[in-house]
Amino acid sequence: MSESWHEKKLLYFAWIRERIGIEEETVAIPQTVETVSDLLDWLKTRGEEFAAAFEFPDIIRVALDQNHVEHDEKIEGAREIALFPPMTGG
Repeated sequence: MSESWHEKKLLYFAWIRERIGIEEETVAIPQTVETVSDLLDWLKTRGEEFAAAFEFPDIIRVALDQNHVEHDEKIEGAREIALFPPMTGG
């Protein structure tokens, strides 16, 4: 039986974008990737640049359809997933 996939638009910001080398992409994500945490772990497996960008997944901030969420949030139903480094400054 083949693995089921679902497409999501991913947006990358700041040094995440710089390390990966792209601003956005639409990707087929395995159905087994259910939460933000699962997504970050899966992204690390997509190549050296992704491994470098998501080396410390706990610090990455994520927004589903422009709403910031915690890493235990399910990604099902989200059309757009934005990934940000920690915010700094004031």
